[in-house]
Amino acid sequence: MLNQSGRTPSTHIVLGAGPAGRATAKHLQHLGHEVMLASHSGAGPTVDGVRRVRIDATDPAAVSSLAANAAALYNCLNPTSYTRWAQEWPPIHAALMHAAQTTGAVLVTLSNLYMYGPLDENIPITPETGEHPQDPKGQIRAQMDREALAAHRDGSLRAVVVRASDFLGPHLGDNAHGTRNIPALARGRRAWVLGSAAELHSWTDIEDVAATLAAVATRPETHGRTWFAPTNPPVTQRELATASAEALDAPTAKVSTMPQRLMTMLGYLSPMIRELMSVSYQFTGPWIIDSNATTKTLGLQPTDWRTVVQKSARANLASDVHGNDCGNFTPNK
Repeated sequence: MLNQSGRTPSTHIVLGAGPAGRATAKHLQHLGHEVMLASHSGAGPTVDGVRRVRIDATDPAAVSSLAANAAALYNCLNPTSYTRWAQEWPPIHAALMHAAQTTGAVLVTLSNLYMYGPLDENIPITPETGEHPQDPKGQIRAQMDREALAAHRDGSLRAVVVRASDFLGPHLGDNAHGTRNIPALARGRRAWVLGSAAELHSWTDIEDVAATLAAVATRPETHGRTWFAPTNPPVTQRELATASAEALDAPTAKVSTMPQRLMTMLGYLSPMIRELMSVSYQFTGPWIIDSNATTKTLGLQPTDWRTVVQKSARANLASDVHGNDCGNFTPNK
């Protein structure tokens, strides 16, 4: 597809320089693409072979100018805080939609699972599962995805959505549920988890997320729908902590759950904790996704579970853990 300049687009632009954005930029660069990693500051950890640029993602003209020769525009952004989603997501979403409409770049959105309600027993979520958001965060993300896919169907832009469960992988640290306890486990200390330590939960390797985003961007037959990043069979938070401790040659993991009453009380004082508790059903009950459609159609397999746990545990002991692009990384993307 030619862009407005009449040239075949070649650049892939990743918006958001947090863990997901950096992983995606790195994967695209390894595939041989020209890649720009755009963030509000333009600063932060470098990715070999990837150009870092500054961008105001709320400015439609600026995003469109950046995407003028782009094959794909990847939304790996996240607002500064759960409490700012209602204010910060709409202008970002509008600017990206405008850029995709005016330049022809494929809008590839990294979304999440907040639009799904509590599971009925252990029935897994698929891309066809009905959406029943339980709070404004889920409503916002569901609406963004619906609008992008509806615009694709009416021919005004090209779009595709990728969703994933809670991240595992390098450079997540205390910004993610599955890795925030790594330093404690390495020292033989107790791991504290939200919700239940015994309910099954899906965990998605952040590098498998990057591979899925790159794959759907360049395959037109995948556009116009939602895909789940390939994800291993679910394990409990206790099993994850145990496996992480083993990967670090640390003492056997000791795992306790944070008292629900305490979290509720803290929510009265902390808007961030209050927002977290509104989606805590993802950890108090089973939270399982089925990514078989991605594996069958795209041929993408989840990274071997042992490998995921080992690289996640070892890398997150490092001190150079950074948050998401727009400020503080909010858990679960």
